[in-house]
Amino acid sequence: MDIAEVARRTGIAASALRYYERRGLIASVGPAGTRRRFGPGVLDQLALIALGQAAGLSLDEIQSMLSPHGGPNIDRKLLVAKADEIDNQVRQLRAMSRGLRHAAACRAPSHAQCPTFQKLLKAAAAGALDRRRGEDGVAPRRRSIAR
Repeated sequence: MDIAEVARRTGIAASALRYYERRGLIASVGPAGTRRRFGPGVLDQLALIALGQAAGLSLDEIQSMLSPHGGPNIDRKLLVAKADEIDNQVRQLRAMSRGLRHAAACRAPSHAQCPTFQKLLKAAAAGALDRRRGEDGVAPRRRSIAR
C-alpha cells in the first residue's frame, strides 16, 4: 500500500505517517527515494499506536513496546502503571463531578456556608498545589527574565 492509501484507510495524515516512520514506529518497505509503500501489517501497527496514545502513553513508551518487526512486545508493568494512573484520574474526576453536582443543587444560603462546598474548595486547592510541585515535592522556582 502506498502512503496515500494508508492515510485514507486510517485517517492518519501522511505527514504523521512520515513522522512515525522517522521515529521508527513504522517502516516503509519500498526502496529509498521512491514513494513510500507499507506492508499490510502497518495497519495493525498504527492501531496499536492509536490505542497506546488513547491510553496516554508517549510515543517513546509505545515504541518501546514494538518489536523490530513491528509486532507488539508489551511491557506489562508499564501497562499496569498506566492503568493505575488512569484509575486515579477517574477517582479524582468522579469526586469533582459529585462536588460540582452538590454545589449546583446545594440549598445553603451561600456556598461559603456549605461544608461540602468548602471541602471541595480545599481539595481543589490541595490538588493545584500538588500539580505545581515537582516529583521531589518542591515547588519549581520561578524563572527570572533578564532585562
